[in-house]
Amino acid sequence: MKKLILLLLVSFSLNSFSQQSTLEWHTDMNKAIEISVKTQKPMLLFFTGSDWCGWCKRLVKEVYDKPEFAKWAKNNVVLVEIDFPRRSKLSEETQKQNRELQQMFGVRGYPTIWFVKPETKNQASVNLSQLGSTGYVAGGPTKWIESAEKILSNK
Repeated sequence: MKKLILLLLVSFSLNSFSQQSTLEWHTDMNKAIEISVKTQKPMLLFFTGSDWCGWCKRLVKEVYDKPEFAKWAKNNVVLVEIDFPRRSKLSEETQKQNRELQQMFGVRGYPTIWFVKPETKNQASVNLSQLGSTGYVAGGPTKWIESAEKILSNK
C-alpha cells in the first residue's frame, strides 16, 4: 500500500511539473498583441517551417524545449509561432496572417526570430515596434537567451 501511494505521488508530481513547463505558443497575432499590451511584455515572433526546416527543428530541440528557456520566456516574452508548414495544413486565415507578417518583416529564411513591442496609437491601430532579430544560435538555451537579452536590453 505504501508503495502504491508513493508511486501515485511521484506520478502526480511529474505530471504537474510537465504541465508547468509547457509553453503557450500563440498563432493568433491579435490575441498575442492583446496579451503583450496587457502584460507589457514584448513579443517573440518565431518564423518557422515546423515540419520541414532542419534548423528550426534543431532550435526547438536545443533551446525552446529546455526548462531554462521555458522559465525565461514565461517571465520575459509573449511567444508567437508564425509557421509555414509543407505537410500540415493551416487555416486560410492563419496562412494569410503569416504571409503578411513574413512580408512585413522581410523574412527570407528560417528560423527567423523577431522581437517586437506593440504600440497602440488608438483603438483601431497597432504598430509593431521592431526591437531586433536573431535566428539559430549555437550553444543551447544559455547562449540563445544571452543573445535575446542583448536585443531586449536595447528596447
